[in-house]
Amino acid sequence: MKHYSDEWIEEWCQENGWTDLFVERSNSYWAFPPGAVMPEPIPTQALRVIKAKKGLTVEERFWSLTAVMATMIAAVVTYWLKCPIPLVAAFAFNAVTVAQLEVEDAY
Repeated sequence: MKHYSDEWIEEWCQENGWTDLFVERSNSYWAFPPGAVMPEPIPTQALRVIKAKKGLTVEERFWSLTAVMATMIAAVVTYWLKCPIPLVAAFAFNAVTVAQLEVEDAY
């Protein structure tokens, strides 16, 4: 799951003089710092500040809303069927979704 929009990172790079941004893998951004000849990862602290300022990405919002909707549907189906299995399935889906929403520090 992408935790940062590429536009957010590009904006930060322009503001701070970093050039030639590229994505090594999902959520791992590298660029050339001012005056450097080798690329370096975007500092983790900078990524945290960007995330705090910008909030959730479109993908994160989609999965959050999907988890809420799945829970509501499962609650109705559980009541209708008088069986807890749909609610258990929704709980499992939500556990995986919440784990994916957690931002990991790669560095």
